[in-house]
Amino acid sequence: MQRQTERVLADIAGITKADFDDALNEAEERGGIDSITLATDLAQEKTIRLKALDLPTLSVVQAADREYKDPAAFSSILGYVGFPTKKELQDKEDAITSQDLIGKAGIEAFYDDFLRGEAGSRVKARNAKGEVVAPMKEASPQVGQTLALTIDAGFQSYFAHRLKAGLDSLGRISGVGLAIDPRSGEVLAFINLPSYDNNVLSRPGHREEKKEILTASSKPLFNRAVAGVYNPGSTIKPMVAVAALAERVMSPATEIFSPGYLEIPNPYAPDKPTRYADWRYQGNVNLAAAIAQSSNVYFYTVGGGAGSQKGLGIKRLREWWEKFGLGEKTGIDFPGEAAGFLPSPEWKEKTTKHSWLLGDTYNVSIGQGDLLVTPIQLLSYVGAIANGGKVFRPILKKSDSSPEVRRDLSAFAEEIGEVQIGMRRTVTSPLGTARVLSDLPFPVAGKTGSAQIENNKKENAFFVGYAPYENPEVAILILVENSKQGSLNAVPVAKDVFAWYYENRIKKS
Repeated sequence: MQRQTERVLADIAGITKADFDDALNEAEERGGIDSITLATDLAQEKTIRLKALDLPTLSVVQAADREYKDPAAFSSILGYVGFPTKKELQDKEDAITSQDLIGKAGIEAFYDDFLRGEAGSRVKARNAKGEVVAPMKEASPQVGQTLALTIDAGFQSYFAHRLKAGLDSLGRISGVGLAIDPRSGEVLAFINLPSYDNNVLSRPGHREEKKEILTASSKPLFNRAVAGVYNPGSTIKPMVAVAALAERVMSPATEIFSPGYLEIPNPYAPDKPTRYADWRYQGNVNLAAAIAQSSNVYFYTVGGGAGSQKGLGIKRLREWWEKFGLGEKTGIDFPGEAAGFLPSPEWKEKTTKHSWLLGDTYNVSIGQGDLLVTPIQLLSYVGAIANGGKVFRPILKKSDSSPEVRRDLSAFAEEIGEVQIGMRRTVTSPLGTARVLSDLPFPVAGKTGSAQIENNKKENAFFVGYAPYENPEVAILILVENSKQGSLNAVPVAKDVFAWYYENRIKKS
């Protein structure tokens, strides 16, 4: 009978023996094979032919099915559903059966209990002879609840495809695109690349396609937006600037001269000072110019001090990272979020048996070294710069409740205001690193960043920014992994994303 069933399935439904065996094996791993689902999207003609055979081994039933639209743009946020594993059955033994579809990733996983509903049941009480001894008890199935997301579908689709095109032009495959409303923390766009087809993973069969997704070296199921940890590069500088002003290390007018490097005397070899590079000659720069031009020397000095100029030092730097919510999860309603990592002298001594050095402070002051953040943490802090000091918990589920404020730094509104000026000049100054955004139809503020990785063999490119400058409605983040030209590769994508948002949301409102 099994061979006949396999032959029929292959001839009529196109289900191979390998797919059939995989379904059996998966069912056995889940702890039972009373029934298995082999196909969910049969054409009417195939359905009629299978029913006409009236095989006792096959059942053709009408059922609901998930269909994901535009998976290239939405799979990273929506995730997918699938049959439960043995462990998942044990964890939810009173709520699901081996034939239930449950959330496996993304929103589907995080809100599985909310979305799934409850299966119906029919129970007959029988005696030892198998005779029915009580009326049948029936429980009607309960439809799952409707979930409204904060995601702007049109914006998400454009952002995802534009970022993909940008990566393709560079010969790269990995990146992140995020957008939030800085007034509330609502997530407007959430893109993780490479993406995958969640329809493939949610349905029976597709053996080779599933294997390709699950074993890909590019890890499409690893959500970089919340689980990836990165050196933030120069995108950390606005935060360091707020700290420097608040701690009275610098005033907005204080100037530092950068000839393109900072030299620190070497007491053991006076003729061989230690040199820390800037990315180019900067000249005299104050706070706003240092942010706009992304001067490393200025922020080396702000962070660690140089000569007679005192710096923040690692202890105060770490305190301010924590004030802005780095080093801990944002609490976004999405699975797999990482906390990032904040280095300290105690950590270094314990793990490496070496003392924390001035050079370590210089490195973290420009977002290098051992400082690691997630993209969602980074954009969350930028949103606080945009709105004047409130770090909101990022949210994906639409709610009528008031936004949740994780940190309130409104007491430093004056200092944040000075940093906003610097981020605006990143776009408007002739020497600004995001000068290409200056002709957008609304005023934008931003910060570029490049972070060296793998012993300076590769470079990740970042852009963070917000608009409109005076009353921000959207803040965005672009990350291009293993970029070719550092932040220059992220800014063109940001420009098109901002332009789309202006034309389709700001202008039409």
